[in-house]
Amino acid sequence: MIQFSLKCDHDHRFDSWFQSADAFDKLQSKGMVTCSVCGSEKVEKALMAPRVSKEAAPLSAPASPAEQAMAELRKKITENSDYVGRDFVSEARRMHNGEAEARSIHGEARLDEARKLAEEGVPVMPLPFLPKSKAN
Repeated sequence: MIQFSLKCDHDHRFDSWFQSADAFDKLQSKGMVTCSVCGSEKVEKALMAPRVSKEAAPLSAPASPAEQAMAELRKKITENSDYVGRDFVSEARRMHNGEAEARSIHGEARLDEARKLAEEGVPVMPLPFLPKSKAN
């Protein structure tokens, strides 16, 4: 895993983890790396300095107020919705069409699939984090 400092064409700066440098390049070329602030697909690596410390911070403790807020958001979403994984698109569409009971869900969708749901009037929004199984 590698962490990159990124910035979008609106000068929003954020960090994100990738499987490798090649994985970042591949995802970026497909428009799958988006700004965590505004959603822009025009994202590039920003200048970054290595982090070196004498003591390792505990991995479970958020390092900043933004990370704390993100951890609280993740907790609230995972406690109050069902994770449907790759079935997200079909399940969201079924609920929208009245074929399944409406409930809060979260899962995975390709960018083109999510856009199509939104165009169909299905209320969806991207989450600013990956499922825990994909984040590590």
